[in-house]
Amino acid sequence: MSPRKVILEDVVLLTDLPNIGKSLAGDLQLIGIARPAELRGRDPYEMYETLCEMTAQRHDPCVLDVFISVTRFMAGEAPTAWWSFTAERKRTLAQHQR
Repeated sequence: MSPRKVILEDVVLLTDLPNIGKSLAGDLQLIGIARPAELRGRDPYEMYETLCEMTAQRHDPCVLDVFISVTRFMAGEAPTAWWSFTAERKRTLAQHQR
């Protein structure tokens, strides 16, 4: 299943973003992101760490994959299923752990 077809110009609410439902929209709001445009230029890894710190819990790594997907989408890339970023996330985190 791929994300629904979304056109960047039509994105107004966080839930308009591909891969974002009510729960993840709430997580984005918790870390200070109220509108999709506020995702431009954001580091998804930092967003994930902030979420984990603010909630005092380690979230499933797929949340990071979603954050990567929406920051890339807001940077102009095509909407992509969040799981398409899993391998990239694993490589990036492995490189930073060395």
